[in-house]
Amino acid sequence: MLSQSADIDRVFHALGDPTRRAILERLSEGPVSVSRLAAPLNVTLAAVVQHLQVLEKSGLVYTEKAGRVRTCRMEPRGFSIAEQWIVDRKALWERRFDRLGQVLAEPDGK
Repeated sequence: MLSQSADIDRVFHALGDPTRRAILERLSEGPVSVSRLAAPLNVTLAAVVQHLQVLEKSGLVYTEKAGRVRTCRMEPRGFSIAEQWIVDRKALWERRFDRLGQVLAEPDGK
């Protein structure tokens, strides 16, 4: 459970930064080199590499080096972690609202 909590923390931390979200938006179009990824962003190449490290640790991005070129691509594992966390919370609240509806629908005499 602790490891799962740490995974969730890393994913939401990674998604909490607008530059990292912009990187993910670009990667949603397909794999791209780090230098091409950095070009439209208003940050240094070193900053992009740091953002990619956060994204990679969270499981949202995978990078690989071929020769002198490092290529990045989206990794679905991190999104699955966030999706499952959201689905679990949604189910919990739906059960609570269902129960509230049942209580409110009971006649006053109970």
